[in-house]
Amino acid sequence: MDSHLFIQTHWSLLPPLLAILLAIMTRRVLLSLGMGIVLGGLLVNEFQPVDSISHLFNKVLSLFWQQGGLNEWNMNILLFLLLLGCIISILSRVGATQAFAEWAQERIKSRRQAKIMTGLLVFVFFIDDYFHSLSVGAICRPVTDRFNISRTKLAYLLDSTAAPVCVLMPVSSWGAYIIALVGGILTSYSMTGHSAFGAFLLMGSMNFYAIFTLLMVVLVIKGDWDLGAMGRHESLALEGELFDGNKGAPPGVADIAGPDGRVSDLALAIGVLTLVTVFGLLFSGAQSLAANDLPFSLLSALENTNVGRALVLGGVAGLVVCGWAMLRQKADVGQWGQALWTGIRGMLPAIYILLFAWTIAGMISELETGKYLASLIRQNLPVYLLPALLFLLAGIMAFATGTSWGTFGVMLPIAADMVMAIDAQLLLPGLSAVMAGAVFGDHCSPISDTTILSSTGASCHHIDHVITQLPYALSIALVSVAGYLVLGYSGSLATGFIAALSCFALILLGWRRWQGRRAHGVAAL
Repeated sequence: MDSHLFIQTHWSLLPPLLAILLAIMTRRVLLSLGMGIVLGGLLVNEFQPVDSISHLFNKVLSLFWQQGGLNEWNMNILLFLLLLGCIISILSRVGATQAFAEWAQERIKSRRQAKIMTGLLVFVFFIDDYFHSLSVGAICRPVTDRFNISRTKLAYLLDSTAAPVCVLMPVSSWGAYIIALVGGILTSYSMTGHSAFGAFLLMGSMNFYAIFTLLMVVLVIKGDWDLGAMGRHESLALEGELFDGNKGAPPGVADIAGPDGRVSDLALAIGVLTLVTVFGLLFSGAQSLAANDLPFSLLSALENTNVGRALVLGGVAGLVVCGWAMLRQKADVGQWGQALWTGIRGMLPAIYILLFAWTIAGMISELETGKYLASLIRQNLPVYLLPALLFLLAGIMAFATGTSWGTFGVMLPIAADMVMAIDAQLLLPGLSAVMAGAVFGDHCSPISDTTILSSTGASCHHIDHVITQLPYALSIALVSVAGYLVLGYSGSLATGFIAALSCFALILLGWRRWQGRRAHGVAAL
């Protein structure tokens, strides 16, 4: 691999950059990802056409069949998407979605309350970001539609609560994964001052991006902080053009007009889905611990769990509950078929994008783009710059690769090596900066699976979601850089947080003045 012309070089940046730029310019996500995949295949095989075609075929095949068996993770995620689509469709068919919207409208009297409901549901579905984005999107979409909240605003609320909460919560699939990585790092450097769990909690308090993103969500819910393109989408939604700008969104799975339904059908289906998923997470984790003769604990179970299996188990249970509602209404075979096909069809666009995103992520991994980016700052640097640089590098890596988890896996060990070679006291701030940067890059990336599923949950155009979220993400990234610069220089978390908070206030003031001038200019016209 050392003699390869393109692996772990600046050439490895071309496939993700091509895909991202084309997606933004053309708004044709599949075409853009496809071009990036083809270029990646050519680079991996040094532009040998026959080898490139064979490699691409094997790469696509590996999405479904790997090492002599099914690719269980991918298949479970795809199956869960199809199950959730069928659940949403059946709930619409039996009238449960409409009943919930009417029930919520009686109690939710304003757009703000509808946004509050969307934001607070993250604390019910925080166990996993996929689970949150799809489930909360399905629950809240009828209510936000009723109050003319744009689908892009809903997608923002889903995406900007999912990852930031999951990355801060130790009892989540993200938390367990990061704790496992951090535990290995602490052990390798014989650092006994912190447990993996204690280090995770301290790192969470230094995760400026997650903290201030959630604070921004609170402001968006409370007031009219519609930055950049979000303002146009919200204005159109208020004028009744709710779906303007969402052309190309996945077909709605709630397009079937059902009879009068019951709120209890939706509550029971989502409740069973949630409880069975949580049970599946703990059960599969307990099985893994028992197989390795390890003691059971909640965090250990989540660290060793099989998320894909748990999601499918919960999806099947939720579908069974929905099926009971269909049986109660004595639906015939044609109605069953229509409801199931509508649910599957509604999820197919998201599945296509996800398959393409997984494929280009595999190509990027083979080209070792992440290692190349990490190598760019392996040089003598002022100590205080390390946390801010690690944040930016992790952000660039997550943006280019489309995966925060992959960035965690690559960057956390590299960051630990860099920090320990310079100043061990900056280990936790450096690792926290990587966590924050990975979420930031993931929020900005059109090829991120979390971004894809948030736009799917909101049923809005994928690129619309990326473009409307960018001003928020970039603003909070600037806040985070300010915080990490001061934290690195002073070594004080309190001082770093005050610096980040001050920068946050200045950015809000700047946005408010810009909005005021823009509104004044429009009024003058």
